[in-house]
Amino acid sequence: MQKHWFIKQVPSDEKIQVVIDNLKVSPIMASLLAQRNLTSLPQIRSFFTPEISSLHDPFLMLNMNRAVDRLESAVQNQERILIFGDYDVDGTTAVALVYSVLKEFTSVDFYIPDRYEEGYGLSYQGIDLALKNGCSLMIALDCGIKEIEKVAYAREKGLDVIICDHHNPGPKVPDGIILDPKQEDCAYPFKELCGCGVGFKLMQAWFSKTGKDATTLFQYLDLVAIAIGADIVPVTGENRILCKQGIQMLNENPRAGILALVEQAKRSFPLDLSNVVFTIAPRINAAGRLKSGSRAVELLLSETPKEAQLIALEIDEYNSERRILDAQITEEALDLIAQDDLFLSRKSTVVFQSDWHKGVVGIVASRLIEHHYRPTIVLTENKGEATGSARSVSGFNVYDAITSCEHLLTQYGGHQHAAGLSLPLENVASFREHFDSYVQKNIQPLDEVEELVIDLEIGLSELFLAGESALQIPRLYKMLEQMEPFGPGNDKPVFCAKNMYADKTRILKEAHLKFDLVDPISRIQLSAIGFNMADKADLIAAGCAFDCAFTLEKNVWNNRATLQLQIRDVRETL
Repeated sequence: MQKHWFIKQVPSDEKIQVVIDNLKVSPIMASLLAQRNLTSLPQIRSFFTPEISSLHDPFLMLNMNRAVDRLESAVQNQERILIFGDYDVDGTTAVALVYSVLKEFTSVDFYIPDRYEEGYGLSYQGIDLALKNGCSLMIALDCGIKEIEKVAYAREKGLDVIICDHHNPGPKVPDGIILDPKQEDCAYPFKELCGCGVGFKLMQAWFSKTGKDATTLFQYLDLVAIAIGADIVPVTGENRILCKQGIQMLNENPRAGILALVEQAKRSFPLDLSNVVFTIAPRINAAGRLKSGSRAVELLLSETPKEAQLIALEIDEYNSERRILDAQITEEALDLIAQDDLFLSRKSTVVFQSDWHKGVVGIVASRLIEHHYRPTIVLTENKGEATGSARSVSGFNVYDAITSCEHLLTQYGGHQHAAGLSLPLENVASFREHFDSYVQKNIQPLDEVEELVIDLEIGLSELFLAGESALQIPRLYKMLEQMEPFGPGNDKPVFCAKNMYADKTRILKEAHLKFDLVDPISRIQLSAIGFNMADKADLIAAGCAFDCAFTLEKNVWNNRATLQLQIRDVRETL
């Protein structure tokens, strides 16, 4: 699938020169910083060394005083508290964080709903368990913002509810104490916290108001960083501070559960946010997808290596099973699409099969977008209903599209890029038509082609300073490392080089493209790899010039580090 290349505008010479004068960096590095509007020394300093002291006052969040007062009352009166969280990474890390803090002060239980029996969000089973165990306060993490009836049920039974959520509220919110930076009239300056981040802000506020040492909370920032990466929230503003500090914590003093997961994955430290997203997060998620999210919380709370290793082994087996299911269902979904005579006339994908595993439909939706770039929903049957997950393409708000069909749904929630939904089986056909009708009317032409955003067009020689060898790791790469963590809002810089040639082209494992990229002007030749890009082999091996988009990576082999280009796309030179 050919991507649309969008090459960012190069900043003005004056802007670039300001950065060079302030930071004494190369023109390429200066251009990258200027593109991010980082030109003054204070801006650059806060970007490269984000400080915990720059976190926003948690009491700016609507209802924070009420939440802290209720929590402090519970602790002072030694009330029992139930910590309730969603079964994904954001929810389970949030539960592990809040549980770890509060267990030092009062009696606490935690509860993760069963994906299949209870579904997403607050559950009557969880509320009933809280009441049975004598809890008088529930803290709901990464869920609850739309649970009007269930919160009313809890309140009627004498159970108070604090909701720490980050999803979009509906027209009405539950009758609990709501912490959500996206709710109306909330003056909190950063709106993109994840659920675990909101839970952390509650703990920060409580510690502040009751005179506790807030620095003891920083040991849990590894959990916040994992949630930020897994939930694909912007790595900007307050999230950048939390994430940078959390990744540092994760590497310097990894908790037993994370250490065991990394060992199971046969990875090594140090880890960056990309490693978290592709190594740690899928395994934590696998517990809730195939078994119980409670096992993920137990892993994160493990205090001994032995306990952590046993749970990590179990979770890794779930992840292996998840991969098999994911591949199988993706293939079946692609077959359904191939048999759909109307597919090409639509601008969305909605597929349904009653026997698909509910735990992997979100992953399958993402896989389908790799084949057919359009808003995608994958549905299966659970407890007599159609239920599933939506994933979107860049620039299109899938949550709004689903909201336009709410008259056909029994439940839904999410955000711009991803959502979950349930509906009666008899409504699936109507939903498919209504959803596609909304997409047809609202999607923009540019949103229908995957866009590859490129920061700078360069020649390979520009990657190296005078005197640097192409066999060494250049200073530029070391500077780019300091821009981490990379993620939405602070994407890893992508470069493109035009009129290049390939040498030593080969295909690895029938899927990956390996070659040397050759700059005919400077004669510099760099090792390059394109994962799952074997279909581009004929283009680059034809002996003709091509354009190449890539990121810079470090390849370590036999204890020797060299620069390697990770290919994002290639195209014929225009």
